[in-house]
Amino acid sequence: MLGKLAGAWLGNRMAGQHSGARGAILGYGAAALARRGLGPLALGAGALWAARKFAERRRRSPSYPSDATPSSS
Repeated sequence: MLGKLAGAWLGNRMAGQHSGARGAILGYGAAALARRGLGPLALGAGALWAARKFAERRRRSPSYPSDATPSSS
């Protein structure tokens, strides 16, 4: 129900002065797009975030001081 109310409000804002059926159609379309599109969008954003964290962790591998490595002489 909240989605329908939010869609109606958004449709009213998008339609502007020519509200009515056009605003209702825009609101319904916006609500349907949000219902179907936000899940995959959130999944993709979460996957990108996890990949970035994984890459940062790999880049932060332990570094040892130069005097701890054996010399070549």
